[in-house]
Amino acid sequence: MKNNLIVLLGPTSVGKTDISIRLAAEIGCGIISADSRQFYREMKIGTAVPSDEQLSAVKHHFVRFISINDYYSASLYERDVMKLLPDLFRKNRIALMTGGSGLYIDAVCNGIDDIPDVDIEIREKYAVKYREEGIEGLRILLKHLDPDYYEKVDLRNYKRIIRALEICETTGRPYSAFLTKQKRQRDFGIIKVGINRPREELYERINSRVDDMMMKGLEEEAGNLYPFRHLNALNSVGYRELFDYFDKAVSLEKAIALIKRNTRRFAKRQLTWWSRDKEITWFNADEEERISGFLRQRISE
Repeated sequence: MKNNLIVLLGPTSVGKTDISIRLAAEIGCGIISADSRQFYREMKIGTAVPSDEQLSAVKHHFVRFISINDYYSASLYERDVMKLLPDLFRKNRIALMTGGSGLYIDAVCNGIDDIPDVDIEIREKYAVKYREEGIEGLRILLKHLDPDYYEKVDLRNYKRIIRALEICETTGRPYSAFLTKQKRQRDFGIIKVGINRPREELYERINSRVDDMMMKGLEEEAGNLYPFRHLNALNSVGYRELFDYFDKAVSLEKAIALIKRNTRRFAKRQLTWWSRDKEITWFNADEEERISGFLRQRISE
């Protein structure tokens, strides 16, 4: 039997954590987290990190392993996962990755040479930078982040400069590195399983999760992180809305409503990202027996 990486993906709040833990127990393997928000040790409640009981039930990799002060990117994640997988495959020919960060999942499955989509928040960040600093501010940053592309691009074309800066921030790699058109080959099989729920059910779960986070102390956690709000890791749903509340820009009730709305929008963007990937076999989240049967069949092929 060849080595296989199972990728269990789906939108936020769909139930990936519980299903992945049961699958990992059935397979006898650990879990590689592909949720970039859960990488940071200071962000626990607002990122829905698995509970202590869940973390002790199954070995988890890449959960709360870096600080919000540390630089990390999809390309570094690809490097680290590819370094870990040979060790995991020596113990079990099946490894399990789960999460909702499409860019990070793609980095492991395909390499990151294909130019990725950019999150709307990053796009808005550079639009604001252009309005506030003009094209010269963009040029200075591009020369620092990607001197090779700086020498090639039309420095009068602010849209092309912004595009390069978006990719640099999204991936942690120079934009010019993506112009080689090279795609990395993997020496293991990849089986992608997507889980989803009817939209109203998913949105209800999102709203309930936000309420639960607030009961568990999200406001206090965000308050402790408020001095670090300038860090990129904290430009995240659940924190930035509460930062606005601390700044007296919105009421607490409005901040909670915005967290729910923005999380629903995030789930929609996740599903849009995966809609282009024809390798994913989709299941409803309550079809665990079908998922297990499908995986057994694929693994035995």
